[in-house]
Amino acid sequence: MMGFVNGVSPLAQRRSNGAVSVRKGVVTMLQSKAMPFMEAPPALDGSLPGDNGFDPLGLSNYFSIKWMQEAEIKHGRICMLATLGFIVPEIYTFPWAYFPKGVLAVDVHDYFVKTGGLAQVNLFISAFEAIIGIAALQATMEGDRAPGDFGFDPLGLGKDPEKLKKNKTVELINGRLAMCAIGGFIHQQWIYKQGIIDQLLHFKPMY
Repeated sequence: MMGFVNGVSPLAQRRSNGAVSVRKGVVTMLQSKAMPFMEAPPALDGSLPGDNGFDPLGLSNYFSIKWMQEAEIKHGRICMLATLGFIVPEIYTFPWAYFPKGVLAVDVHDYFVKTGGLAQVNLFISAFEAIIGIAALQATMEGDRAPGDFGFDPLGLGKDPEKLKKNKTVELINGRLAMCAIGGFIHQQWIYKQGIIDQLLHFKPMY
């Protein structure tokens, strides 16, 4: 999409803000990398990891992009753990009597709710959010902290800035995939009453 302005207009100066490029009297609306048929959202300028200009609903025009990426990273990490939590028990479960064997993950959820195990998990997560999460989010909104950064790097993978930027993008991509995957896992078990591995080995069509 292009618009033309008078050559003597102040807009005729060369300028770029991630969504509009002005040069030699021509205003060019930059296209989104993810959706080339749409304009690039102004807030998505490529400065954050995983930013490909994908915002078809224009949410970045109304909500802070830092707040939304903090939420995305958090949900991605939870879903990456959740996908493991669905698959690993099909291969191995703890030998103690408290942990049921041969039960689908969606049914184990209800079991741990009734026995109190999930309540302990929720209590721990709520305490973490109250003590650390709120302060961390405030620091992010004030520009003192990158979204999702808790300074947890026991293996020293973030020492190289270039590798760190790449790893942040990889984490986001895998988190997005995990958010889609866990939704598929849950609905697959609800519909077919099969574990994930069992469904792969003994596929059942929906019809």
